[in-house]
This record gives sequence, C-alpha cells and structure tokens, in this order.
Amino acid sequence: MKDINVIPLTAENTRALQDTIYVIGGKWKLPILFSICSGNKHFKDIQRSIPGITTRMLSRSLKELLDNKIITRTAYSDSPVIIEYEFTEYSKEYAILINQMIEWGKRHRKLIIESV
Repeated sequence: MKDINVIPLTAENTRALQDTIYVIGGKWKLPILFSICSGNKHFKDIQRSIPGITTRMLSRSLKELLDNKIITRTAYSDSPVIIEYEFTEYSKEYAILINQMIEWGKRHRKLIIESV
C-alpha cells in the first residue's frame, strides 16, 4: 500500500491532532457546528436541528466551543434578549472540514453497506 502519511509523524503534529480532537471531539460538537454552519444561530434552533441533544448538553458544548474561540455569542438587548451563535472568523475553515467529513461519511457508509 502506498504511504499516505503526508505530514511527518512528530510529537508536535501528534499534539496538534490531539488538540483538534479535543476541541471538536465528542458526540455533539460536530453536529452543533454543522447546525451553526447551516444557518441556525439561536439556541432553540440549534437544539431542534439535533435529535436527542439535551438543553444541558447543548449549553455545555456551546460553552466549550466559546472557550476555544470556535464560535461567538452575541446578546441583543431586545425584549426578550436574543442570543446568536456564529463561527468566529478564525474558525470558518471548519465549514470546509465539516463538508469533507460529511462526504467521507457518505462514501464510508456506502462502502460498508455494499460489503454486507
């Protein structure tokens, strides 16, 4: 098999991969990012778009994404207060990664189903 490892296996690169997995890992973070990327900006819209996520888990995951500078939270002083979540300028490249992961997931599912 042809060697596909383009990036050298170093401690620094391994640490960078671990950091990435830490930030977007878990059951809910990628679906949350996908929801925001798809245009859902409000808590309830994000929650409705992700079957099975609890209010507590969504709140916790949004806080972690905020802490890691992946999304921003803007509160508007309307009555009631409106809160919007959006990608930071820095993290907009995640949209590209999410699309690539979705395409890979489709190909992988097809491969597995066809092999059964």
